[in-house]
Amino acid sequence: MKKRVDLLNGNILSSLIKLALPITATSLIQVAYNMTDMIWIGRVGSGAVTAIGTAGMYMWIAQGVAIIPKIGGQVRVAQEIGSNNISYAKKITNTVLQITIFLALIYSLFLYFGNHSLIAFYNLSNPETIMRAENYLKIICFGLIFTFFNFVMTGLLTATGDSKSPFIANTMGLAINIILDPLLIFGIGFLPALNVSGAAIATIVAQLSVSLYFVRHIVEDNYLFNEIKLTQKIIFNEIKSILKVGFPSAIQTIGFAFISMIISRYVATFGDEAIAVQRVGSQIESVSWMTADGFSASINTFIAQNYGAKNIKRAKKGYLTAFVLISIWGVFTTLLLFFGSSHIFKIFIVEPELLPMGTEYLKILGLSQLFMCYEIVTSGAFAGFGKTSIPSTVSLVLTSARIPGTIILANLLGNITGVWWAISISTLLKGLLLIIFFKIFIGSIEKKYA
Repeated sequence: MKKRVDLLNGNILSSLIKLALPITATSLIQVAYNMTDMIWIGRVGSGAVTAIGTAGMYMWIAQGVAIIPKIGGQVRVAQEIGSNNISYAKKITNTVLQITIFLALIYSLFLYFGNHSLIAFYNLSNPETIMRAENYLKIICFGLIFTFFNFVMTGLLTATGDSKSPFIANTMGLAINIILDPLLIFGIGFLPALNVSGAAIATIVAQLSVSLYFVRHIVEDNYLFNEIKLTQKIIFNEIKSILKVGFPSAIQTIGFAFISMIISRYVATFGDEAIAVQRVGSQIESVSWMTADGFSASINTFIAQNYGAKNIKRAKKGYLTAFVLISIWGVFTTLLLFFGSSHIFKIFIVEPELLPMGTEYLKILGLSQLFMCYEIVTSGAFAGFGKTSIPSTVSLVLTSARIPGTIILANLLGNITGVWWAISISTLLKGLLLIIFFKIFIGSIEKKYA
């Protein structure tokens, strides 16, 4: 079965959909990963949800760190493939994997030895919740090397036009996670109930299984990975290129996570239950942005390959095609979250007193889903050209504005809905601005290659 999609020739819509569907499905699988944990943990109680929610913020930062080799590697490899320079693409791939392992080990040590101080940042009031959050961090750090590796391998394979292999690998991991979650969280037979720690162990085992699949792929591959030697010398000149593309995206993600942590700390002033609502609400909302992220990854590779081949006209048409497709999805998720808010939220938290707060969260955030999709896909288009600094700057500036916006609107409205409105408004503005900036940018690129 042919796994790699030809992005340089043929019908654009067909090529983009063939590449995007497995990536989007993979993104939805990641959402299912998180939701599986949340549904089962929600049965333990809102305190357990808060524990995973607070610890999960540092996993978000981990993703930001991993974005450096992931985005940098994906764009650089795709551009070299588009230029028909496969030999050099292989050398870049080797360097990318070396960087990935190094960053994973450093961040794992950071989480393990700093877990107490990291959780203390939130000023949680329940000692049991604090203990569970710290334990989750200490356990999950042992599997971070697998998480980093899987994340980057997904990007590298996508760069070649192969989005099916990551889909197969992550589907397998999800199946394992679904089976292990209830067994390890609640216990059965000789297995004790591990609660939050059980969710962490289930995730590690699932991620390990995905890594083993990718290792097998590397061994059998004869296109990009057949010359991988992790002990060979790093191409230091290429590190600069990888950082140039990947670092702005990493700063964007890490900055977004830090800002969200600050806002979460403010949310905690409304009670630990408010943190649980925010955590669950963001997981539900992730169905929208993770799908958009799948389209973003596909348009990233599509544009990178065609840009490498100097086919600017086809690259632009690819973006416009993705824009139409994501518009349909954005409208659908807006309607779903707004009109189905109460029915969706009570699937995850059974405590009825939290339902009104959760319903408000989904309705308010639902209004900005379309523009969030525009932001993510347009950021992917910028990245394909190697210009990640523009969307990163827009995102950081407007996301930072959420902090004063949160305080002002919460005080003005007199309740926590001000926080939700600050997030939703900033998301809408980011989407609009990036569309405008990309239109200006693509115009300048067309003139350059005219």
